[in-house]
Amino acid sequence: MNVRLRHDAIVRSLRRNGTTTVADLAAEIGASRRTVLRDISALRDDGFVIHSEPGRGGGLQLDPQSVQTTAKLSVAEVFALLISVASMRAAGNLPFAGLADAGLAKIEKALPRDKVRDLRRFLDCLYVGQLSPQVDISDLAAMDSALLPAFETAFLQRQPLGFRYRDAKGATTNRLVEPHALLILPPLWYLVAWDPVRDDFRHFRMDRISRPEVDEGATFQRRHVRFEDHVRPVRDLSR
Repeated sequence: MNVRLRHDAIVRSLRRNGTTTVADLAAEIGASRRTVLRDISALRDDGFVIHSEPGRGGGLQLDPQSVQTTAKLSVAEVFALLISVASMRAAGNLPFAGLADAGLAKIEKALPRDKVRDLRRFLDCLYVGQLSPQVDISDLAAMDSALLPAFETAFLQRQPLGFRYRDAKGATTNRLVEPHALLILPPLWYLVAWDPVRDDFRHFRMDRISRPEVDEGATFQRRHVRFEDHVRPVRDLSR
């Protein structure tokens, strides 16, 4: 677990449990006591108020009003929140849409200007629609957590993306494509990319993509992607 994930896990645990010990935190996140103590110190430097009570019955406690003094969300993390909300809205299953949008607006306001610019460019590549009832989703699998960070670089820098792809029959191939859009047809998510080998656009189910790797030595030009009439840019959903 990297540093950011450990810090997030510690804060969640402290908020959830109220009071806990260094030993319990170490066991929960799979790190040493020394690492946890170093992480606690770093979190305090970031603005979190974490109290330490020595002795039996004591432990670590996070002030309920404590928040991080600076926003350290990456574009990929904010984009993950936005596309999760967008996919739920597209599926007609977002009962608290107003509150979700208000919360996301506050997050976006806290981002530095350069990250907001990247976020908007990323959002311009996101489309949603309705999945045909004839599509078989019986083999739906979990998506690789490495996809979104790789997509962020590939989309924003316009760099080709390589990955291993498993087709409907289970056969795997190595692909190198130019990513142009992300398409959400709940519950399926697709990478829409230009495949130079096939000289055409292809839709890749994201739950069948693994080992994504950006080709940092090349770039490509944007191409116009045509979608069916029911597919809309995510920016149009709130209109």
